[in-house]
Amino acid sequence: MAAETLKSGAGAGGAAAVRRLLLDNGALTALIVLVIAMSALSGDFLTTDNLLNVGVQAAVTAILAFGVTFVIVSAGIDLSVGSVAALSATVLAWSATQHGVPVVLAVVLAVATGIAAGLVNGFLIAYGKLPPFIATLAMLSVARGLSLVISEGSPIAFPDSVSHLGDTLGGWLPVPVLVMVVMGLIAAFVLGRTYIGRSMYAIGGNEEAARLSGLRVKKQKLAIYALSGVFAAAAGVVLASRLSSAQPQAADGYELDAIAAVVIGGASLAGGTGKASGTLIGALILAVLRNGLNLLSVSAFWQQVVIGVVIALAVLLDTVRRKAGATPMAAGTGSGGGKGRQAATYGLAAVVTVAIVGATSFLHGGNGASANPKVGLALSTLNNPFFVQIQSGAKAEAKKLGVDLTVTDAQNDASQQANQLQNFTSSGLDSIIVNPVDSDAASNSVKAADKAKIPVIAVDRGVNKATVDALVASDNVAGGELAARTVAEKLGGTGKIVILQGQAGTSAARERAEGFAKGLKAYPGIQVLAQQPADFDRTKGLDVMSNLLQAHPDVQGVIAANDEMALGAIKALGSKAGKSVQVVGFDGTPDGLAAVKNGTLYASVAQQPSQLGRIAVDNALKALQGKKVEKTVKVPVKVVTKENVAGFSG
Repeated sequence: MAAETLKSGAGAGGAAAVRRLLLDNGALTALIVLVIAMSALSGDFLTTDNLLNVGVQAAVTAILAFGVTFVIVSAGIDLSVGSVAALSATVLAWSATQHGVPVVLAVVLAVATGIAAGLVNGFLIAYGKLPPFIATLAMLSVARGLSLVISEGSPIAFPDSVSHLGDTLGGWLPVPVLVMVVMGLIAAFVLGRTYIGRSMYAIGGNEEAARLSGLRVKKQKLAIYALSGVFAAAAGVVLASRLSSAQPQAADGYELDAIAAVVIGGASLAGGTGKASGTLIGALILAVLRNGLNLLSVSAFWQQVVIGVVIALAVLLDTVRRKAGATPMAAGTGSGGGKGRQAATYGLAAVVTVAIVGATSFLHGGNGASANPKVGLALSTLNNPFFVQIQSGAKAEAKKLGVDLTVTDAQNDASQQANQLQNFTSSGLDSIIVNPVDSDAASNSVKAADKAKIPVIAVDRGVNKATVDALVASDNVAGGELAARTVAEKLGGTGKIVILQGQAGTSAARERAEGFAKGLKAYPGIQVLAQQPADFDRTKGLDVMSNLLQAHPDVQGVIAANDEMALGAIKALGSKAGKSVQVVGFDGTPDGLAAVKNGTLYASVAQQPSQLGRIAVDNALKALQGKKVEKTVKVPVKVVTKENVAGFSG
């Protein structure tokens, strides 16, 4: 009986030990489960190229998150890191390429920019007594605005010597991964082996107690936020190197990914706990999720849902872990034995993962290739009816031709699109269609596809500094000229107009604005009262037009760089639209055409987006089959008014 009791106790103790191990290493457990699941679900996941892609795609988020870890451990928050990253990269590119500053000094200026932003955050929080959320939210806006001011809304080419940070060593090892590892080691050293690291845990654990014990809390906060700025600057340089250009809108929203990575990695938003290794695991979880969901052709909309659920589950696990009495150690505070156990845990996790993943490879070993050609369509956004119509046309043509079409949505993020294109290349798609967020930023990814002998078709926008098999597009500049001529002629060659511009930094916004300017040169009687960006968004079009009407109630015409902004302007104009004020849009979307029919929108310069999608798929299949394709396939734009809208089909 005693022996049975002993065995029972040992069994219970073993189960408790396993339970405690899983609770104390929840992020690592989640990463292992994800890797195993993705390996089982997709035969393309467990390849050397794709695993390196995951590392590259995690790099920028991880570097940002290492800096945010310092802040969160000290019970703060930093919402500005994405904007500071973009500003630092812009300063580097602007100073080195446009003002002849030596590259080494330009890099120093970029890092100094990050430090300055961090110091401002720290000063506002420590001495100005602003809540961290408010102070860093303000810096988010200021840094992004300065990035747009310096770049004038356009990407700036990155110096070649710095762009090598986006390359590979030996033709296979990505430099961004090496930078991520180095920055992670620095973060771990700061947290575990330095006075300021111990100060972070003390402030996060109990700020008042830290102050009473003699710690100079205010000065430490200055240093903590300055460190966050340094890591943000490093992330910005790595990101811009990958994209071969400093994008003023780069890293938009990355602060949320960085915070998520820190929390998923086991840090508490209440402060006092967190470590660099956990943050790295959190960043890898997000990268594996996005990569795997791309490979599985999961809708971009559902991807956002899945990632949100994972973040919520991570926080829930943290709560359960704390209630269960799990005690994550602050870096540098554990005993040698504790560190040995942690190393053993990571080693055991690696062995178990390799063993199970190796076993899952048998699930795919006998799978034959699909009989249908596989084509990837990388769209800049699906949050705009124009690109939704491109997708619809592409899907219809793919179904007709027997093509398996995978569609991704970059959400107007050039870095995210680069990741998606890398996933397409590593998963062995037969052909790729890309609608670039930015023509320069897509170049490196397209070069990688070219190197892999995968035909690439560009749609709506071209790709600079890389070879594509064909460009299927309408001419944005010519369309802009047509829009300007249409509104000028409607006003009889004289009148006062305003222009609603697209999202700063995008090629479509630049090209259409160039066309507007060219077209209006022929009409000196047309006075442009104001030009303001409304980001291709209907709500912003409404707000901007409402504001402009306060300053310019005598406006007679509006040119909008897309139909969405034109529809917002019509809402702001109310009964004036189509009567005393003539509005011309761009794209020929269904809602835009409906407004043309009822007379509130005078005209839309229609690009026939469904045709763009259809022709792009057709050319992708031709290129794959080795048939001749034209280098440039122009889909004509057409001015659609009330007189001809009935016979128009996009």
